[in-house]
Amino acid sequence: MKLNLKVRLINPVFWVQVLGSVGITALAYNSIQPQDLTTWDGVFHLAKGIVQNPYLIGLCAWNAWSTVNDPTTTGVTDSAQALEYTEPNKE
Repeated sequence: MKLNLKVRLINPVFWVQVLGSVGITALAYNSIQPQDLTTWDGVFHLAKGIVQNPYLIGLCAWNAWSTVNDPTTTGVTDSAQALEYTEPNKE
């Protein structure tokens, strides 16, 4: 498994995808609306609910993995070109 995680970790779009996939999954599973997260107590309640639920942890991990995996290559790897990047491609 060869993934260029160094470049992905410095790309803000990667973080939006991962956090979005985890956050939206948790919101939907717990039937929480965005307006329920207008206080830190609401955010901590959601985070606590994620950590205490093995099924939800699995769902969040699966969705996060889906954002990491590149479906344009075979298997679980980045292309040879992507592995050579030292920063996100600007094309």
